[in-house]
Order: sequence, then C-alpha cells, then structure tokens
Amino acid sequence: MRIALGIEYDGRRFAGWQSQPHGNTVQDALERALGQIAGAKVGVIAAGRTDAGVHASQQVVHFDAPLERPLNAWVRGVNRFLPPEVAVLWARPVSDDFHARFSAFSRSYSYFLLNHPVRPALSAGRVGWYHSPLDVAAMREAAGLLIGRHDFSSFRAAECQAKNPVKQLSRLDIVAAGGLIRFDFSADAFLHHMVRNIVGALVYVGKGSLSAQGLAELLAARERRLAPPTFMPDGLFLTGVGYPAEFGLPACADSARLTFWS
Repeated sequence: MRIALGIEYDGRRFAGWQSQPHGNTVQDALERALGQIAGAKVGVIAAGRTDAGVHASQQVVHFDAPLERPLNAWVRGVNRFLPPEVAVLWARPVSDDFHARFSAFSRSYSYFLLNHPVRPALSAGRVGWYHSPLDVAAMREAAGLLIGRHDFSSFRAAECQAKNPVKQLSRLDIVAAGGLIRFDFSADAFLHHMVRNIVGALVYVGKGSLSAQGLAELLAARERRLAPPTFMPDGLFLTGVGYPAEFGLPACADSARLTFWS
C-alpha cells in the first residue's frame, strides 16, 4: 500500500532533507522511524528537498508500506521514534500513481525576517534578521515585478540541478507587523535557493541599494553573479504542497500549529 505523510520539522539540527552517509538529515530520521513500525527498511520520496537550517510546516512524502498497519501507526507510532524536532502530522492511503514530487502542481514557502537593530535570541534559527530599517512599500513594488512566468536564472544556486530555470511564480506577498516581515511565495516549482536569493534581493531594495527597476533588469539578465548574496536559511519554511483533489490530501498545514508565525 502506498502511503502519503504530512511532515513538519525544525531544520536547525539537521544537514537538510536529503539522506547523507552521516545519517543526520530529516529523511534519515524519518526512514529510521518508519522502519521501526514496518519492521523493514523503508525509503521515502519527498515533494521537495530543503537545505540545512530550513524548516517545514507541511512537507509531503510517500512510501510503499511493506505491510499493512492502521493509519495511526504511521502517525503516532512513527512519532514515538522520531526526534522531537520532527513530527508526522497525518497519513493517507494513496493510489499507486501518486508521487510526492511529480504529482505536485505547486509549492508554497514563507520566509520570516526580523527587522530590528538587535539580533534575535528566543527565535534564533527560526527567523532571518536584518538590522537596519527596510522600506516595505518599495519591497512590495519590486516583488510585484517577479510575479508571472520567468526565467529565474539570476536567483538560482550555481549547483542547481533543475533542467529548466523557467518557473511560474503565482504569489509573492509581503506582510509586516511589529518588526516581523513575512514573505509568502507560491510557484509551480522552485529552483535551488530561489526563495532565499529573492529575499536577499528584496532586502537590497528595502535598504535602498537596489531599485525596483534594477530588480527587473536583474531578472532579465538571467545571471546569478550580478545578484545580491543568498540570504540566511533560518527564516525559511516549506508551508504547503498542492496536489490534484483526486488524491484527497490536506492542502496546507493546520493553522493552529502556525499561530506563532501567523
């Protein structure tokens, strides 16, 4: 039976999502826990990889269960064997044609940025930080120029393995309250470091080092070396993965679990 899981995790202690020989990744931790319930080795496929220090409130994975178990065993049972920074939120049986990565038609991310003269302590590792005041209105104006279908080569990592740099960015909203700035992104797919690179460019706009027109020219240039540096991973969360309704999967994370970040 093929099972889909919704996962949340705090990425601070992990070397990213993807399995590594040292075993200190979210995928490694999840596969070990699933193996405890299945009594056999279990491999999972995720909707998308996240880098070291990046978090998720709604990662989606699938695996082929080697034996039948009650759905709750894949939630509470697996959680018993997971480190406290990782939790399975839900489990759903899916058809054999479901694929966590290739069946998805959208991904959503949020980046949380503390704009304050003093670095964070209580939220360290879960928010990005910039010390000087930022012009949020200018950032919003520039962000609007990125909406649509574009070649985002200026915002992709050098090691990005995507075959096509053209992506459809359908949402880039910026909300500011009490010194916390939230960037909400949705696209059909994202390039490696694309969100962090866009946030870095928008911070340059906010501090007056780059104009909205300059950002548009950077997008058109399709040249990463011309763009501002990649922003820190700390405030980045994978918040949702969109799938066709036929699979019957939750569209987003439980809002009650995201109250602190709303």
